[in-house]
Amino acid sequence: MTWLDEGLAHGPLLGDGAMGTMLLRAGLKPGTSSELWNVERPDAVEAVHRAYVDAGARIITTNTFGGSPIALGRHGLGDRAAELNAAAVSLARRASDGKARVIGDVGPFGGFLEPYGDTTIEELETTLRTQIGALRDAGADGIVVETMVDPVELATAVRVAREHGEWPVFATFAFQRHVDGFRTLMGTTVEQAISAALMAGADAVGANCGTDLGLDDYLRLADALVGCADGRPVIVQPNAGTPHEADGRIVYLATPMDLADWALRAISAGVRILGGCCGTTPDHLRAMARILDALA
Repeated sequence: MTWLDEGLAHGPLLGDGAMGTMLLRAGLKPGTSSELWNVERPDAVEAVHRAYVDAGARIITTNTFGGSPIALGRHGLGDRAAELNAAAVSLARRASDGKARVIGDVGPFGGFLEPYGDTTIEELETTLRTQIGALRDAGADGIVVETMVDPVELATAVRVAREHGEWPVFATFAFQRHVDGFRTLMGTTVEQAISAALMAGADAVGANCGTDLGLDDYLRLADALVGCADGRPVIVQPNAGTPHEADGRIVYLATPMDLADWALRAISAGVRILGGCCGTTPDHLRAMARILDALA
């Protein structure tokens, strides 16, 4: 039995919220590598982790969403992947203070696999082994492969994570509304996406982020996810509502109470692991934590 099984035996688990949102507020320039802050502004990254732990998060994710050598290479940092990923785990573990599990964050590499792009499966596996190996060696408690749109990329990342031991592996896709329900940008249905994740060996499956999805959309998506998860724990981490543009900025208008109400309904729908994505803050997570505490 893993720590994930033990935790879920006592009820739903709460993850953290947006890292990028918080670092942008702290001065990170859009379009730059947030992973570089793991060594250049470690105080700022650690402060975000601590804020989420203090808010009630019991699973926190490392600041490594774009931490693969391929993704970092776009910022001239490809050869520093191991260093930046290891630093991220160290910051998260220190901030967790024994109250939360630390899982390594693996996002899309930022391109397309053959035949749609020019990256081969072998190249993807190599870049993933570098990142996931560094996260494992630094002491991460698990891995989340997130915001994926290509089931082949996600399945490859899950399989590489499985190579590194018996630790929980979460797998989440980004979906958008479609005439027949929800699909990823690649046209993959919820059933197809979750099937690919389960076949690759994911321990928990679900969704995070999404294109123009409101909180009601995430509830309908949760129903679809639970329906095809084959009994595995479902994780859903919504944005703070549908994004809107204001004064040239993207803003998210869902309040902490909105997310708390959503969390209650999501748990009723069968979601077992909750958290937040773009636009969510420690205030949102604190409101969600109160819901989980009331249900305990």
